[in-house]
Formats: sequence, structure tokens, C-alpha cells
Amino acid sequence: MYKFSKLLFKNSLIAALFFLVFCFAVLFFVKNDLSEQSNQHQYAILALSEQLAQSSSANDSSVNKEIAKSLAILLKKSNQYLLLSIRDNTGSLYNSQKKPSSYLSFIFPEKQSVRLNGLAFTLEYQLDLSKQTGLVNNILIALFILAITFTVLASVLNYRLQSKVLKAISSQIKHDLDEINNPEGDSFGKSKKTNGLDIPELKEGIAEIKALMSEQLKNSTSLEMEAYVDHLTGLENRNRFVQFYEEQITQESPINFGVLLITRCSELQTINQVHGYHEGDTYITNVADLIKAAISKHPRGKLFRLNSSDFATILPNEKIKQAEVYAQELTQEFNQYQQAEDLDSVAFTGLVFFDKTKPLGELLALADTGVSVAQTKSNNSWYSLKDTDIISSNVTNTGNQNWRQEIDSVIEGQRIALLLQPIQPSGRNNKVYSEVLARFLNSNDEMLPTASFIAMAEKLDKIVAVDKLIIDSAINEIVNKNMLENSFGINISARSINDEHFMIWLERKLLREPAAASRLVFEITEFGLQQNIKTGKRLVEMLHRVGARVTVERFGVGLTSFKFFRDLTPDYIKMDSSYTRDIDDDKNNQYFLRLMVDLAHRLGINVLAESVETQEEKHTLEKLFIDGCQGFYVGKPAPL
Repeated sequence: MYKFSKLLFKNSLIAALFFLVFCFAVLFFVKNDLSEQSNQHQYAILALSEQLAQSSSANDSSVNKEIAKSLAILLKKSNQYLLLSIRDNTGSLYNSQKKPSSYLSFIFPEKQSVRLNGLAFTLEYQLDLSKQTGLVNNILIALFILAITFTVLASVLNYRLQSKVLKAISSQIKHDLDEINNPEGDSFGKSKKTNGLDIPELKEGIAEIKALMSEQLKNSTSLEMEAYVDHLTGLENRNRFVQFYEEQITQESPINFGVLLITRCSELQTINQVHGYHEGDTYITNVADLIKAAISKHPRGKLFRLNSSDFATILPNEKIKQAEVYAQELTQEFNQYQQAEDLDSVAFTGLVFFDKTKPLGELLALADTGVSVAQTKSNNSWYSLKDTDIISSNVTNTGNQNWRQEIDSVIEGQRIALLLQPIQPSGRNNKVYSEVLARFLNSNDEMLPTASFIAMAEKLDKIVAVDKLIIDSAINEIVNKNMLENSFGINISARSINDEHFMIWLERKLLREPAAASRLVFEITEFGLQQNIKTGKRLVEMLHRVGARVTVERFGVGLTSFKFFRDLTPDYIKMDSSYTRDIDDDKNNQYFLRLMVDLAHRLGINVLAESVETQEEKHTLEKLFIDGCQGFYVGKPAPL
């Protein structure tokens, strides 16, 4: 169809150009013909003037005027003039002039001048050829009307033909769709021709349209996958979850009530840090498969992945008791997976009942509270918010209160387990250390989710006490087990380095343990130092004064200037994992990291890389003169 329309437009354009060329050719030939007539008229004037000169020999001015007048009369009888002027040496003897009446007057011959020697006159004239140009005018108008008539006729015929073609195309596409939807059925009985049209070009056009439709369908499906489907698990994402809730729950639909469950993979951050991002993806995929298997017993259930660690399950038209049975099945599956993979925990679930009156934001907040409460209980447990809990004014503090009690219990009972993950030096002369990783236990000696524990400690203003617990425990372990030949890295939160009392406590603690202090490397995030540069500088100076060293971790996220680090004088910087992951295939990160290493070495700072998961990454980092590598490939965490 596109080719046909293009051909029609091309032919119409050619016809229009041909019409214009034809008009200009007609005007050109008419103008030449009229100029020829004007030249022939000049010979006639000369012959007439000679006859008058022979019949009159007077040289009187009055006689000349009569002769000029007679000549003008004779000339006007045979021709029409736009201009007729006769004059002698004394001036004008006769003059007549009028305006042209035709819009084609531009093709009239130009004004002519003739010297009548026998009469001593000069005659100027311009013929009035309106009659001839009128004929040309009528011819052009007739041609224009004829062209318009043919154009309208062609448009009508083209419209009818296109309508017939489009109808044929629609019929063929409908026939093909029926065959696709009912491949074994007798769609129309036989393969039909398109409404009686057997045109090769038409068949080709239909094939092009079908190919275009297939491509558009493929593209739209791909866009929908990107917009609504999580690429890792194949589940519908948060956008689809919001759309489903707004269209299927808040609006008129068969779903009148139900239960929302939020399942949080609490160990994702720890697994990414300890085992690598590939293992983190495997962990998420396996959890998704476990939830899919469990929800298969609930045909109306819907599963979504809300973000990197959270899954949402909607059980339509089910009571809270039924959902609790489902949550308990999830816990059993998670416990088995935890034992098989030797994990600290797998996931925790919060449940909340809903009806059409519940706003989505409030519902998600309540389910999140349920997750927070579940995380303070046994491994992989769940917690269901009852109607009485929701009505209670303390519902929003339920999760916080449970966490506050759990954190206080951990600190008072010093229920903490320490692990070590080594940093492998790239050369014999490079001095590095092993990082201390903390794990926290509840009253049943079960692992609490580390990332959630730290996050809630930050939120509830308990992180300073937690940092003190980690530092105390690490120093005691190092001294009691006589591990003073090695160096150990300990993380300090940004909140702690801005706490005056913590700074005083840390300095006194390290002064009391000088042997251990010289073996400690305190890791502080780049963001934490940037929050208060003055305090950060004072911390570094104090740690150097007592013999300890400093690492700025997650370097590169804030792109702090090296002038700041020249003044701060840390001992190490640890590049953020976003720069080291897949660095063997990333030329841009290789260039950036090589530049950072060069600048850091000029300032006397050692550069470390974290999240090293493959041999290729390690070799690439060593070629870039990294001083040490840390990650799942280099060494797994082990008890201190």
C-alpha cells in the first residue's frame, strides 16, 4: 500500500510538472508569434508612409499634422494599438495611448520605433493583441479545468481502489488471525483470495503489513517486559503490583478482601558482601522459586518482586487464618533451604488483612511492620498483624519496640559472633589486613538478619552502642587468642564518629590496649567522612596518634577530591564494588581505577578492591597495581 501511494504521488507530481512545462511552452510560442506579427506590421507601415510621401510634398507644419493624422487613421483601421505616437523634428504631431486589458499582456511585443524617411516622421507603436491573448487565455483555462477534472476523477478512483484494497487486506489479516487462533478448525473452509483481488503487489503489501505487525508486537512485548517484569526472577515488578492493586482491588472487581504478605530476603546484602553478587542473584532466584511453589496451591494468588530484597504476595478473598498457613509453609521451605545452603537465615514475612477501603501506602507500611516484628523472632519466621493490632495506637511502634528490645538484649548479653574475611596482598611488600564481620544472636542463639539489625540500630539511635560492642569484642578476641601478629579491620558507623562521647571512649580504649591498637585498621565510609570533614580529620589524627590505621571504604561513590585525602592522610582506600565488579570487561572502570591508583600511590595511600568474585577480575586488578583484593574468590569469612 505504501508503494502504491508513493507511485500515485509520483505520477501526480509528474503530471503537474508536465502541465506547467506545457503552459510555459504555449506562452513562449505565442510570444514569438506576436513578435513576428509586430515585425511584419512594421513593413506595412513603411510601405504606407512611402505612398503618403509621394502624394504630398509640402513641408508645412500644419500639413504635416494632417498627414500624421491621416496616417494614424489608416493604421487604426487595420490594427489595434496600445500606443501610437507620430512626431517630427518640431515635436509631437499625434499621440494615442491606453492601458492593456489582458493579464497576459506581458507576452505582448515591446514598443517599436520606426523612422519614416519620406515624411521626416518618427513613429512609435505597440500593438494591442488582446484578442489573440484572449484565445490563449481561454485555452489555458480550459486546460486547467480539464486538469482539475482529471485530478478529481483520479482521486475518486484512487479512494475507491484504496477502500477495496484495505478491505481486502483486513479480510486477509482476519483470515490469518482466525487460522492462528484456530489452527485445527476450518476457518472459512478454504484459503480465500482477498475479495477477488489477485494482485502480486497487493499480496506483497499484505506480507509487509503482517511483518510490520509482528515486529511491533515483538517490540511492544519487549517494552512491556522491561516496564513490568523483573528480569532476574521473571516475576511482575512493583509497577505491575501497583497497577494490579488499583485495578483489581480498589475498583469494582470480584476481589472484595484478602491478605497481603511482604517477604523480605534479609540476607541479600550480607551474601553480596561475603559470597559475591552472583551468589546474591542465585539466592534471590531460589527464594522466588520457593515462593512460586508455595503459591501454586493458591490458584488465585499473585506474586510480585517489589525491589531487590522484597516480594509481595496477594491472596485474594482469603482470610488471615488461611494466609498464616501459607506463611508457615514458607517458613518450613526457608528453613530447609537455610540448612542446605548453610545460611544464617533466608527470609521473613509480614502479613496484613485488607479490603477495598485500605489505601496501598498504609497497607505496605503495616506489612513492613509485620516484617520488622518477624525479624526479631526465630529464623525465617512470620508475623501477622491482627485487627486489634491495627486499631491499637501503638501499631506503628510495634516493630520498632520489638527491635529496641532485641538490640538492648544483644548488647546486654554481648551475644555477638565475629568472622574474618581476608584481604589478599598483590605483592609481597604490600601490607594488608583481614576484615572483622559481626553477626548478632537472639536469646535462642539464632542469627538475627545483620543488615536489618544494623539498619534498626541506626534508626533507633543504638548504633554507637553496637559499635562499642563490636570493638570491645574484637579487641578481647585478638588479645585473648594472642593474634597480635596480624592486622584486623573494624567498621565504624558515620553516627559514631560524630559522637563526642564515643570518640573519647575509643581513644581511652586504644590507649589501654596499645599492642592491639597498632594491629587495628578502622574502616569508615567516604560518605561518613564527608558529613563532617573536621570531625573526620580529628578521628584520623587520633587513630594515628594511638598507633591505629584508617581505611576509607566505598571510595568513589561520592567522588571526594584527593586534596581532601591529602589533608586527611588515610592509610588505605577501598574502592566501591561498583568499580571492581566485572572490571575485566569494563574499559571505563579500568581507566578510572588506574587513575585512582596512580594518584593514591603518589600520596602514599594503598588501594584495595572489594567484591572480587572471579579470577579474571583479580588478574585485571593486579595489572592495575591494586595493593590488595577482598572477596568471595580470594577468601570466605571464617570464625575469628
